[in-house]
Amino acid sequence: MLSFILNYVVWDPNPAVFAGFERLRWYSLLFALGFIISQQFMVYFFKKEGHNEALVDKLTIYMVLATIIGARLGHVLFYEPEKYLSNPIDILKVWEGGLASHGAAIAILFALWLYAKKTPGQSYLWVVDRIVIVTAMTGALIRFGNLMNSEIGGKDTGTDTGIVYMRDTEEVLESLRVPIESIDAYKPEDRQNELTGNGIVPVNIDIVINKGNFTKETLESTLRSDIKYALTQFNSSKKYLAEEVETPLNLTLTEESNQYVATVKTFGRAKHPTQIYESISYFIIFLILLSIWIKYKERVPEGLLLGLFLISVFGMRFVWEFFKENQVEFEETMQFNMGQILSIPLVIAGVLLVLRALKKGIPAKEN
Repeated sequence: MLSFILNYVVWDPNPAVFAGFERLRWYSLLFALGFIISQQFMVYFFKKEGHNEALVDKLTIYMVLATIIGARLGHVLFYEPEKYLSNPIDILKVWEGGLASHGAAIAILFALWLYAKKTPGQSYLWVVDRIVIVTAMTGALIRFGNLMNSEIGGKDTGTDTGIVYMRDTEEVLESLRVPIESIDAYKPEDRQNELTGNGIVPVNIDIVINKGNFTKETLESTLRSDIKYALTQFNSSKKYLAEEVETPLNLTLTEESNQYVATVKTFGRAKHPTQIYESISYFIIFLILLSIWIKYKERVPEGLLLGLFLISVFGMRFVWEFFKENQVEFEETMQFNMGQILSIPLVIAGVLLVLRALKKGIPAKEN
């Protein structure tokens, strides 16, 4: 975090956990890890409060299905209804992205109602109060997965602190008409004098190219036109870079044995690392809720943890949305985006639950 506070960072991780095995992605791994860890916490909660631990497997099935189905349908209905309702089969393509946490929250609350209805000895609010503890932790992991995917990024900071997302630009450059061996974007230490404090920051890109039959002159001519186009004409380039269309491309081409190395000096836009903001927020909320449970356990008034969760998670979500880029085009004309609008009723519900729980008070500890 210190690097984000003091200076900007060029961010271009491979979303795949292992290079060459693209199917296993950080997002999927962290998503699954959240459920695995959550299940172990729930086993611990059930054991400490005298409930049947075997019920956790049943509860996990409800949670997994509700999270995936709810998050997907939430995105479809809240953000892109016309796109998906005109092509319903696309709703099933979860791997292409498009999940909404508000949809997941609503679906989870409904699924837990079904679970509690079919599980004697466990009230609805008792179950939900324990689930929200681990949900906050899972949310922190999922937002970190978003960071590894370079998605759901923030707006321009307007200062020389923040994060420059380069993954999309690297993917565009990989389609150049030359045999590329590797692409690496990084923050150049020798260009610090070019910082002006306005959020437009220096970025270098090294492109290693197989020599093949290219002459240096022919290759340089091709690269100058193609790279300039890639850095200025694609939507991702316009969003994350600040390469001026009119100025000549700052490119240096060097020859090394069987390779050419093209070094491009350009500029990026420092953005708010909103995934980090949210991830840290949710992890702190997880620690607070867990601490309350550890101190009071079964004495916690029913609905208190759920209320605190709704207020804190969706309250912070409302705040962080001011720093995020809008996810869909129609939000550009709205004072508050869809994420904020959907957060308001959940925060209000949380306030009502907390007031209800405090009215009951914390039961005295049994001897």
